[in-house]
Amino acid sequence: MIRKASQNDFDFIDGLYMHPQVNPFLLYEMMDAVAFKQIFNELLSDDVLYVYETDDVSAGMFKLVPLKHRLSHIAYLGGLAIHPSFSGKGHGKIMMQEILSLGKQLGVLRIDLGVSTINTKAIRLYEKAGFEREGVLRKYTHLKSENRFLDDVFMAYLYE
Repeated sequence: MIRKASQNDFDFIDGLYMHPQVNPFLLYEMMDAVAFKQIFNELLSDDVLYVYETDDVSAGMFKLVPLKHRLSHIAYLGGLAIHPSFSGKGHGKIMMQEILSLGKQLGVLRIDLGVSTINTKAIRLYEKAGFEREGVLRKYTHLKSENRFLDDVFMAYLYE
């Protein structure tokens, strides 16, 4: 099940964002909990942060950000991650189905996302969920800690 994140989720979300296997594919550089707390509070304030649970245990997270004005029919999906201890057990597929159901409930007609071209596991998951590739954004993400750029695949899910 997915639910809105709360202050009680800080340790889980901080730990997942800063996990060495997960962090290279997310928006924020590695940082300590004190620095991440400000970002976490902004995400809560923006009301866009969600937690995926299985058997009442936090297993994943994501942001679903509704766009505005002429783009108000679109939501941006970002920060999606499954904790590595839950990886390979079908949770990504379940979480994606629940995200698509949430988008439908919110009345969006399209969900956009960007994913690193080297994150082939995530790309396969998104394609299985019905997302389609729409282009490549060259040198889109900068990994400051590694002083290198990554290309991103821009993908979208269109509701019928």
